[in-house]
Amino acid sequence: MQVLRYRIAPEVFEAHPDYVRGVLVFDRLDNRGDGAALVPLLREAERQLRDTVAGNVAEHPRIAAWREAYRRFGAKPSEHRSSIEAMVRRVVQPGEIPSINPLVNIGNIVSLRHRLPAGVHPLSHGHDALELRAALPPDVFTPADGKPAESPPPGEIVFVAGHEVLTRRWTWRQARGTQTLPETTRVFFNIDGLPPATDEQVLAAMDDVAALVQAHCGGVRVVAVRLDAAQPQLATDLP
Repeated sequence: MQVLRYRIAPEVFEAHPDYVRGVLVFDRLDNRGDGAALVPLLREAERQLRDTVAGNVAEHPRIAAWREAYRRFGAKPSEHRSSIEAMVRRVVQPGEIPSINPLVNIGNIVSLRHRLPAGVHPLSHGHDALELRAALPPDVFTPADGKPAESPPPGEIVFVAGHEVLTRRWTWRQARGTQTLPETTRVFFNIDGLPPATDEQVLAAMDDVAALVQAHCGGVRVVAVRLDAAQPQLATDLP
């Protein structure tokens, strides 16, 4: 039996005491479709976002919170935009988010609907100890675009399995090998909430993910938990 251990380190909450991360794990999924059934939902989420986000995107409260968080660990938000800011900017240009596959589409739909970063990762047998923490010297990130591996500067918030960096700059960019593919059957979603996002809004986004995965990918929900300063970690058996 594989045990998944997942932890948010104290330094994250020291800087952001009201931060919340929703974590959902699913198994026995079917991601082999092209995601076409989800495209109308993706386009509707884009339309709704354009109707509600006006003016300077950087000043939207949900996005401004991430820009300030990036500044606190030394990143320039104008150069390295959080995933939700990059997505919102693309949509309001206006542009469209491409349809990739069901699981990716679900993450994008939920991000746009709730204005929260929502990322999906395959869960491999080598990734059973996951942590969101400040970067350490041995950490290594391998970019998905084929560029050379790099070491994040100490203090940057990274999501890791051991010293393998799965996501740099908290919600900025995933590493090579962390993309969901047609053959992916086990994944976890991360949904991030910084104030002014509330617990209720993170929980609503988690419910949205669960409903969309059930409807479009089937499978089994293994766990759905909200991590915060009072409950910063989980340990759960995987099928």
